[in-house]
Amino acid sequence: MTAPLSLIGYRWASFLATPLAGPILAMRLRRGKEDSRRVGERRGLTGLVRPPGPLVWLHGASVGEAGVLLPFVERITRMGATALVTTTTVTSAAMLAQRLPAGALHQYAPLDSPVFVRRFIKRWRPDAALVAESELWPNMIVELKRSKSRLAMINGRISERSFRRWGRAPRFIAALLGEFDVCLARSEEDGDRLSTLGAPNVLVAGDIKFDAPTLPADRRELAELAGLTSGRQMWIAASTHEGEEMIAAAAHKRLAQVFPDALTLIAPRHPERGEWILRQLEEQGLSCALRSRGETIGPGTAVYICDTIGELGLFYRLAGVVFVGKSFVAGGGQNPIEPARLASAVLHGPMVGNFADAYAALDEAGGALTVERPEDLGETLIALFANAARLRAMARAAGDTVERRAGAVDRSMGALRALLPSAGAGR
Repeated sequence: MTAPLSLIGYRWASFLATPLAGPILAMRLRRGKEDSRRVGERRGLTGLVRPPGPLVWLHGASVGEAGVLLPFVERITRMGATALVTTTTVTSAAMLAQRLPAGALHQYAPLDSPVFVRRFIKRWRPDAALVAESELWPNMIVELKRSKSRLAMINGRISERSFRRWGRAPRFIAALLGEFDVCLARSEEDGDRLSTLGAPNVLVAGDIKFDAPTLPADRRELAELAGLTSGRQMWIAASTHEGEEMIAAAAHKRLAQVFPDALTLIAPRHPERGEWILRQLEEQGLSCALRSRGETIGPGTAVYICDTIGELGLFYRLAGVVFVGKSFVAGGGQNPIEPARLASAVLHGPMVGNFADAYAALDEAGGALTVERPEDLGETLIALFANAARLRAMARAAGDTVERRAGAVDRSMGALRALLPSAGAGR
């Protein structure tokens, strides 16, 4: 199929914009959004040598998509192939440094310039590539198919908003989706949207996030923190975005009127905001401790700010109630499956479109509860902590729901078997 003029125009524009990579990366470095030691990787440069044998490139944007990729990384490395994982954020790189198995490598994804992507592919020569969710970078897709690599989308999702937006460029999106050998959708709705937009081979495999491994936790650290917080009514506002920390602070103040010993944990989606959040909450008269400074929870600590990377599994195990952020502000929601898998009662605001299917399943089973207004969060927490039986039932329903919805990784691997290289079959 001849490429549409819109795609040809994008490729030329991105080629001509290649010299702008320097100023863009410099600005991101100043903002802490790039790793100064590895910024060359964003241009397709690396000091690593490609391992011999088959290699599969797995790409996701950030922490959430990296979590989707991990079960596939483990299966691919067990097959005897190298798994090369690329992401675009510093937080995802830190998480993967802790969780990638032997036989897997991480690189920052090249910026979507034909020059950088071509350089990256020439260096790594992937036999196949798996793209998580909705990571549709035109030059990455075109250059992969030019290299004769097989290409699949896993846990594919297209939100209603993205569907309407792509509908204004039908030939452009159809040309991109037409390059995929298979698109594995996470739901029937996502599958229908992908097919409508032009994906030729769509299968519904289910949501991979229901199969994600349980978040890890340091047992010694868990025991120590459990001892420090024993007997206190404890909840966590997790993956919060700007504005939600103040909502959590107001909820804590209301909760403390009924349960004076209440303890609130706040784990911001972007941990680098920890110091700023601390100042905000202290201005509200709250006694806070900041984990990144090594501060511990004392009897008088009202809020513990968990501004570290890779420790959500620890905090979810501590707190019996989890409010999942980006559901009151910013919009779209964050992943509720991780706390549900650890049998936590889940609370969320109404803005959860990015994970609508998961929230609907948890809500229907009674493992999660929608808090319609920010000012209702404190009252909801009071009601749960006052009714231990209901809190236990919610936690149990959340864990059971995740177990029932598992199996997407097995279905996906079955569909991908013909695309993935066998051991010893690398190029």
